[in-house]
Amino acid sequence: MAKVEFRHVVKRFGDVEVIPDLNLTIEDGEFVALLGPSGCGKSTSLFILAGIYQPSGGELLFDGRVVNEVEARDRNVGIVFQSYALYPHMTVRDNVLFPLRFKRMPREEARTRVAAAADLVQVTELLDRRPSELSGGQQQRVALARALVKEPQLLLLDEPLSNLDATLRLTMRTEIKSLQKKLGVTTVLVTHDQIEATTMADRIICLRAGRIEQIGPPDDLYRRPQSLFIAGFIGSPPINMISGEARDGIMSAGSVAFPFEGAPG
Repeated sequence: MAKVEFRHVVKRFGDVEVIPDLNLTIEDGEFVALLGPSGCGKSTSLFILAGIYQPSGGELLFDGRVVNEVEARDRNVGIVFQSYALYPHMTVRDNVLFPLRFKRMPREEARTRVAAAADLVQVTELLDRRPSELSGGQQQRVALARALVKEPQLLLLDEPLSNLDATLRLTMRTEIKSLQKKLGVTTVLVTHDQIEATTMADRIICLRAGRIEQIGPPDDLYRRPQSLFIAGFIGSPPINMISGEARDGIMSAGSVAFPFEGAPG
């Protein structure tokens, strides 16, 4: 497993700076969620981890080793995409096996790995089917097996549940969380769904315009927001905001006044 560090990581696309200066440490075995609205830089950060994008500046480290120039296939990272990205002409068995072909692993060891990964996510009975014969939930499990088959040091989940119905999302949240704890693999979840983030992650990194707005356990972001953005973004239904004056423990807003914990005075 891996400890991951972003040190002053910058990412630009042409003249557009998507991530201006990201500093972040993800501990070995931790499950973190990158949460935020569209365009906040969460998927870009995940693609930098995967090696799909290279930083425009700064350093990315796995266990103290700078990996900026390390190719994606050499990072030992497993990734599950929103679309699952299964090969339609291959069986489930061959889809799960695919990452091991690049490792030139002995055939018998590869078969053992595939069987173990399939058993882990409960798709053993589906190994001879093709993706078109699977439900959305089954495809998601196969994509997860393919990500885990090479025993990655880092597991990346890019909106993995967004294509599932509400009931199945609830089930898969629990299963993925349980699986992560069982394996102890360092895991990064990208999501815009605060419920996914708060129910699955040990820690949430909330991003806004490529910058970290707040980091902490889910309950901290909900109960102790450090900005109006966090207070408005976390929680359902959203909070109501009013303007007023706080004095001597009383909040006054027009003709309304009420005690206010934490007010000056």
